[in-house]
Amino acid sequence: MTQETLVKQGQEAVFPKDELDARVKRARAVLAERGIDIMIVTGPENIFYLTGQQTPGYYTYQALLLPVDGEPVFIVRQLEMMNLIANSYVSDLEVYQDSADPVDVTVNLIKARGWASKRIAIDERGWFLPIAIYKALLENLGQLGNAAGVIESLRVIKSPRELEKLEKAASYVDAGMKAGLAKVAAGNSDNDFVAAMMGAAIAAGSEYVGMEPLASAGSRTGIPHGTWRRTVLGENDPAFLEMAGCHDRYHAALMRSAWIGKPPAEAVAMNACCQEALQAALDAIKPGVTCEAVHNAAQAVIDRDGFTENFKKRTGYAVGISFAPDWGEGGILSFYTGVTRELEPGMVFHIPPALRRYGEFTVGVSETIVVTEDGYRQLGTVPRELLIVD
Repeated sequence: MTQETLVKQGQEAVFPKDELDARVKRARAVLAERGIDIMIVTGPENIFYLTGQQTPGYYTYQALLLPVDGEPVFIVRQLEMMNLIANSYVSDLEVYQDSADPVDVTVNLIKARGWASKRIAIDERGWFLPIAIYKALLENLGQLGNAAGVIESLRVIKSPRELEKLEKAASYVDAGMKAGLAKVAAGNSDNDFVAAMMGAAIAAGSEYVGMEPLASAGSRTGIPHGTWRRTVLGENDPAFLEMAGCHDRYHAALMRSAWIGKPPAEAVAMNACCQEALQAALDAIKPGVTCEAVHNAAQAVIDRDGFTENFKKRTGYAVGISFAPDWGEGGILSFYTGVTRELEPGMVFHIPPALRRYGEFTVGVSETIVVTEDGYRQLGTVPRELLIVD
């Protein structure tokens, strides 16, 4: 018995084969509608959605060639082959060595399968599609259509199994956020509460997440997307905590704020505005409402309170499958001006209104929610109020 035979097809798959097969079938239908014969899928999120394959090694070339007719074939680095077998049910593999040029491997495979004359497309917006590889494919194949949005359009609405995974991810976030807030105290640093956040979430069940916690202390909270950096909390200092948890690559996120001592009047007003803006967005959510309308509901509260200049961003974004460097699916769908897609049951969003005095402090609050038949369902359980630490 060889080492290879010890790895069984699909032994670590996080979805049954019938669900993955149904996703491939739906993807093929979209390809046919768009006049595409073969799609080259390179994004790790889309590959996971279609096959179940997940690996931190997506920094090297991997591609799923998905034909409208016929079985898909996966081009995979030798080191990742056993990983692919364990995580997926794809049996047609083209394995390449580190000495090989993956573009040559791809082009030769397409020619060998008789696909060179077919209408081939690739997602030109893919995060992990280097320009050099795209140009080389284009030069060798003559032309490539753009399949942007084909798989993403299917990922917008989550299946019952996907929602179960998101609910578990949210439970990990709850554990992490509660532990992090408990460590917000004078004399503790942002490293202390982030360590507690991450440790508790992992202990609860979380896997590695698509992005690090956006958590900081003191005046550093006033810098958007700041992270922990050994900043010790003193009297009258703010703390900002935002994190995600992950279950089978599905992410839920949460944001909370805390303050040592008495917060200034402006911070209190901003926090109250964030709380109301979040609830206004939630109250606007129901099937048939546009994403823009949800954003406008939150923006109206912020504008009314005079904080328009402090809020120059979308109100929320889709969440689901993620790999680093992000925990969201904001590239698929967001709550923002001009986004006219109507909400449908099964969509999942993270809604994080935050306001700040730049360079001094940030306050904010968020929820991850599922759109339901008559409104929304909140996944988290951590109280939203600004935590005041004496």
